[in-house]
Amino acid sequence: MNTSQRELLVRGLDALVHERAGLPFASEVLVLDNGSRDGSAEAAREHPAVDETIALTQRRGKALNDSTLMQRARGRYALLLNEDSELLSGATLALWQALRARPDAACAGARLLRPDGAGSAGGGRAPACAWRFPTVLTALAGALFVHRLYTVQSRGERTREVDWCQSSALLVRLEAAARVGYMDPDFFVYSDEVDFARRLRDAGWRSLYVPQARAIHHEQLSTGTAGDRRIVELARNRDLYMRKHHSAGAARTVRWLTAWSYALRALVAMLLPRHSPRRYRQHVTATLRPGRGEGLREAAQEYNRAST
Repeated sequence: MNTSQRELLVRGLDALVHERAGLPFASEVLVLDNGSRDGSAEAAREHPAVDETIALTQRRGKALNDSTLMQRARGRYALLLNEDSELLSGATLALWQALRARPDAACAGARLLRPDGAGSAGGGRAPACAWRFPTVLTALAGALFVHRLYTVQSRGERTREVDWCQSSALLVRLEAAARVGYMDPDFFVYSDEVDFARRLRDAGWRSLYVPQARAIHHEQLSTGTAGDRRIVELARNRDLYMRKHHSAGAARTVRWLTAWSYALRALVAMLLPRHSPRRYRQHVTATLRPGRGEGLREAAQEYNRAST
């Protein structure tokens, strides 16, 4: 799926050309362009890796778009990729082999690397890309700053069972996805794959982290107004997940514990160069009041109104 990131989209599609050449099975590449105005859809249509381009005229949420791609796919598996994910050689095959070896597994997530090589052999600490499901205990671990020990599960060099993986490069067994009704569109973006993995787990399926499958995650983080909206959307959907799968009391406890950890970071950031206390304070406000503010959903609505 792509949202106004033409350059990264083409880079990711170039990587797919090499990936498909080494696969022992037939494959197709579908691109869903999320109402971009930067020529992304045209670039996808002209790219030799692409079999079908779905060009939306109205911008929609990631959960709905990923569900559309899974429903449109004709195979047994669908590899979900963001426009800022660039597969490294052999990643698709490693994910496929992991699901083939575990008939009870519905999802297999790749190891995500930073563009500077962080997370590869000798390349520094890997960015986290698999975690425990959010609970009061994981929020407490975050408040005590031991989340990398307790919550992060993307560790080691062997395929392992985890609670959920980031969907930036995630292979999904389509039979399992159909059984749980695909992704919940109430999650516009953020926590959508967490909710998906949780519903799959509740239905008896498992998720795998596959470190042999590697992908560069360019992770285009926005600043300014767009970054502010991302903070609102992140907090909103974190709270939605807690209320959906736990209770109002648990959601309230998680809000306070998470806000506490951000407040401490804001204090520390005041003493460190090149850190923004303002950003952490925004996280505090959005976390404590997830029902307020304008997030990415509202930004998409404004974008759609302007394009009509």
